[in-house]
Amino acid sequence: MGAAAYRPAKLDDATRLFEVRRKSILELAPSGMSVEDAKAWAKRLTPCGMERKLRELEIWIAELDGATAGWGAIRGDFLEGLYTAPEYAGQGVGSALLDRLETLMRGRGVDAVRAEASSNAKAFYLRRGYREVGTQTPVGAWPITKQLLT
Repeated sequence: MGAAAYRPAKLDDATRLFEVRRKSILELAPSGMSVEDAKAWAKRLTPCGMERKLRELEIWIAELDGATAGWGAIRGDFLEGLYTAPEYAGQGVGSALLDRLETLMRGRGVDAVRAEASSNAKAFYLRRGYREVGTQTPVGAWPITKQLLT
């Protein structure tokens, strides 16, 4: 496996990003939630919804050997999403992509990044310096934050 390349997403990436998200949720999320909850979460975004995200958010793609290994989305001080293709899980793709997004935000003067972590990803974020800032939401997300600038 070669080094990851990062690039901003384009509208024609919508189908690929939709599939990475769907597979990531269905295959990885059941480690921290029920299969039924993972299926319901995966269905909350349609291909048209992914296209809308591409128009509204800043999305970055991590590519390894020409394949989409993961993607992350930000808007202002909010991490809107971070997904790793299941075949690249546990290989540092998510961590490196998160580092890239935090660096972009820090460079723009964002003091702290906010996000909502799924139950299966909460420990991932806590290991990377995030802390819980609220109780689990009705849709099962955990409000988290990380100080970027001191």
